[in-house]
Amino acid sequence: MAKALVVYFSHAGENPNVGIVQEGNTALFAKNIIEQLKADGHEVDEFELKPTSPYPESYNECILKATEERTMQERPDYEGEIDLEPYSTIFIGYPIWWSDMPMIVYTFLEKHTFTGKNVAPFCTSEGSGESGTFGVIGNLAVGGIMQEGLAMPGTLARQDGGKKQVQYWVGQMGI
Repeated sequence: MAKALVVYFSHAGENPNVGIVQEGNTALFAKNIIEQLKADGHEVDEFELKPTSPYPESYNECILKATEERTMQERPDYEGEIDLEPYSTIFIGYPIWWSDMPMIVYTFLEKHTFTGKNVAPFCTSEGSGESGTFGVIGNLAVGGIMQEGLAMPGTLARQDGGKKQVQYWVGQMGI
């Protein structure tokens, strides 16, 4: 079986429609993907994009920082690094922040080469769906083989991680 990597950024703290959480919506979604991949017999690793300068837990303060990063087209750094070479499929997850990916996800995408890799984006939002970010990833993951992405409401990720949706989505990829 192919080896997969689940890369994700998730925000804990105050989140819309779910309150203050210890684990972000996208992290719950990512863990469900990992669980499904393992159940299907895949070897899978995870890599969480942890910013070197953490985002504030307060929703309003987080909005201010994220808006500034986007306006200035900043590329926030993250802790650690991962070699993508051993993986045939890379899942990339993130929340939708104001109709875009958090800038830290751009940092990751621009640092790596995806030639010949299956690239499967996934995201959480509270009503805006994927906001065109799957196409953005397709443009940034140069040489990657884009798979259909999966967008999920954060409230659903909190309930059961979208288990049925994830099972169907991963199964349809044929990886």
